[in-house]
Amino acid sequence: MRWVQVIRRRVLVSGTVQGVFFRDSCRRAAQAVGVAGWVRNLPDGRVEAVFEGDPPEVERMVAWMGHGPSRAVVERVEVAEEPLEGLLVFAVTD
Repeated sequence: MRWVQVIRRRVLVSGTVQGVFFRDSCRRAAQAVGVAGWVRNLPDGRVEAVFEGDPPEVERMVAWMGHGPSRAVVERVEVAEEPLEGLLVFAVTD
């Protein structure tokens, strides 16, 4: 039996990140690498996401947030480690 470490990261991105399909692109990328979590727009113009999964895939998504989809202009990325919640799917939330 193989024990798999799972981690959680919360990521906040600033810049031109709303109205550029950031959330849907993030959802598709997260599902493609097999991480759980969610992504949402914040009222202040930032995008917030949470990723849970194997460390390499979570770090891949954190790196993805640094550039986002082609129309995004990411100016700042904040990353925080958090305790796991045991999320099972990835979703776009309000």
